[in-house]
Amino acid sequence: MRMYDIIRKKRDGLALTPQEINHFVAGYADGTIPDYQASALAMAIFLRGMDARETANLTMEMAVSGETVDLSSIPGIKVDKHSTGGVGDKTTLAVVPLVASLGVPVPKMSGRGLGHTGGTLDKLESIPGLSVQIDRKRFLQIARSVGCAVVGQTANLVPADKKLYALRDVTATVDSIPLIASSIMSKKIAAGADAILLDVKCGSGAFMKTRERAIELAEAMVAIGEEVGRHTVALITDMDQPLGLAVGNSLEVMEACDVLKGTAPEDIAETCIELAANMLVLAERGPLDECRRLVRGQIANGRGLAKLREMVQAQGGDPLAVDDYTRFAQAPVVHEVRAVSSGYVVAMDAEGVGVASATLGAGREKIEDAIDPSAGIVLAAKKGACVERGDLLGTLYTSDKKSLYDAETQLRHAYVLGPEPPEPTPHFLARVDAAGVEDLRTA
Repeated sequence: MRMYDIIRKKRDGLALTPQEINHFVAGYADGTIPDYQASALAMAIFLRGMDARETANLTMEMAVSGETVDLSSIPGIKVDKHSTGGVGDKTTLAVVPLVASLGVPVPKMSGRGLGHTGGTLDKLESIPGLSVQIDRKRFLQIARSVGCAVVGQTANLVPADKKLYALRDVTATVDSIPLIASSIMSKKIAAGADAILLDVKCGSGAFMKTRERAIELAEAMVAIGEEVGRHTVALITDMDQPLGLAVGNSLEVMEACDVLKGTAPEDIAETCIELAANMLVLAERGPLDECRRLVRGQIANGRGLAKLREMVQAQGGDPLAVDDYTRFAQAPVVHEVRAVSSGYVVAMDAEGVGVASATLGAGREKIEDAIDPSAGIVLAAKKGACVERGDLLGTLYTSDKKSLYDAETQLRHAYVLGPEPPEPTPHFLARVDAAGVEDLRTA
């Protein structure tokens, strides 16, 4: 079997066999297939696409290209959650302990942030003492005893995907549904969960800018999950403005704690409740309405918050920080940004807010860059708000006073004011499962 023939076959729009996909993934992972041939195949896939069977084959070959996680020692249906990334998306920090507090195990491997979106691991590491670099044995111990753990991916998890992802990044082949779907799902499958909930963001602060494109990605990922025996559901959620008010690592942890205390802004609170409820449905805990009721009960009785404290302590963190926010690193520079005109906030550039937060030190351009855990933004006005000249738009937090001018400029540009209030937009746009697509915009 020659790589030349595989490239030519896909170039001509033909479907690859499982054997051909195996030859490519195994050869690229072990270095016998060079980058230039992998680049050619990636471009052919970008231009010609892959059918559902090919995409599932590619996903599984990447999933088993390195270590896989065996969760069989943890009783019950293990449910994982993945978000495609957005500004202010701290849902994992609240959803994982909420679901675990109801007896559904959530052993989760997460990633770091890059560019304008934050990473779950960076947020967790802003909790004093907490470690996300935990060996496999300890990870499983915590997941069994506590019911949940959130850690970094091991170096040898899906190595074929790591190589292919880096190659796509420099060959203009990132924006390919089969390649995106197989990249995400290979990691989820290798991580060992029985069922997977996908939170697919769309809008100005997301990788997928339109609802239609987000649904296309969700359908591809759901099809992969179901094809390989993992019950998979996707929710399409709006990211045309930041989720919640806090953007930045420790600031987002505090807001996630507020979700578990019942004091968070409505959009982030309702999002966490809906995600947690859908995870419970996947764990066969009942119909969706009943699962929503269960989740709200765990917020009201404090058991979700108690589970977060328990997980933090098990991972070496300071559990008192969950209640006492002064235990987090405090930004030495605090700066208010106020409106220079009056009107309704008719639109927000979520990506622009994320870029402003990264400018303050909360994000990174390269994976090895250091971040400032205390840096970020707390918004005071979002879409639909009426602001008067001089009203507070947001508060900037940083350790680098020199970053304030650029960050303030970026934040101001993210706000669009108008004379009339905008039409309200729903946060949940669609639900995708094996049965098809459900429109949630009028639900």
